Amino acid sequence: MNSLPVFQRYLIFILGLFFMGLGIALVTKSSLGTTAISSVPYVWSYAVPVSFGTLILIVCVIFLLLQVLIVGKEFPKVQYLQLLVGPIFGFFIDFGMFLFSFITIDLYVLQLGAVIFGSFILALGIYLQVGADVIMNPGEGIVKVLAMKWNIQFGNMKIMFDWSLVVIAFLSSLMLLGEIVGIREGTVLSAFLVGYFIKKLRYYFDERHLMKSVTKVDKEAV
Repeated sequence: MNSLPVFQRYLIFILGLFFMGLGIALVTKSSLGTTAISSVPYVWSYAVPVSFGTLILIVCVIFLLLQVLIVGKEFPKVQYLQLLVGPIFGFFIDFGMFLFSFITIDLYVLQLGAVIFGSFILALGIYLQVGADVIMNPGEGIVKVLAMKWNIQFGNMKIMFDWSLVVIAFLSSLMLLGEIVGIREGTVLSAFLVGYFIKKLRYYFDERHLMKSVTKVDKEAV
């Protein structure tokens, strides 16, 4: 994908954000908890008089600062534009929620199906975003940096990072609210499935040489 013109790579990046928004919206629509990546700000929104969207932006800033601290002076200047990704990402989440607002999922087996399918769409979006090799979403940017630092495959690092967010959200909910809010079996399942699906997508496309840039990235432990 690195051989593609920059304009086309940005289009793929935006398409990835679109799929991510749809995936998060579908998992949320399952009523089995929110996704791992949004679990911490979602819990905090119940504890402090700050909107969910504002808290997502704050978390994005934290992720960006962590990347800068880890990488240091070698942090690419263009990646500071990650802060501009937030509004676009939020729009796609809202758009996904609108698309699925007409659907009611009552059966538990269908709710689980929504979590699984939503996690797959989210993983596809992340895969496209990373493969585009332009600006990163802060949530995936920090995963990429950690994967490179510790020489861990991106999909495996994604699973560990998502589980860490779920644990932080769980502890935050207990300490700030005295009960568990926004975290259910769907959150736990999604925390595992997203990274798993990313690994499967990488293997599927790389075996067919359809996204060589991601193969290159994977060799760098991203």
